[in-house]
Amino acid sequence: MKVKIQSVKFDADVKLLDFIEDKVNKLEQFYDDILGAEVILRLDKDSLERENKIVEIKLDIPKNQLFSKKQSKSFEEATDMAAEALRRQLIKHKGKVRNP
Repeated sequence: MKVKIQSVKFDADVKLLDFIEDKVNKLEQFYDDILGAEVILRLDKDSLERENKIVEIKLDIPKNQLFSKKQSKSFEEATDMAAEALRRQLIKHKGKVRNP
């Protein structure tokens, strides 16, 4: 699966990029037909709290797209939450495909 990662208005370090790519690639365990993924990393300047890191993940699957957007105090934690949300969506979608 091809994972495209964009960081908006900052440069993400290699460790973070590797972590995100690893998390997204693990989603293939739950659904084999993932065509690709796009990840957007963003800092929210309007937030007064420390939870200003936003991770958006869009998965391309045949005839559909799945999306998750999570905000947290670290990119790693937001990536974990977004990947978990997508895992649940993939399992639900897989059930619908098998039992229409």
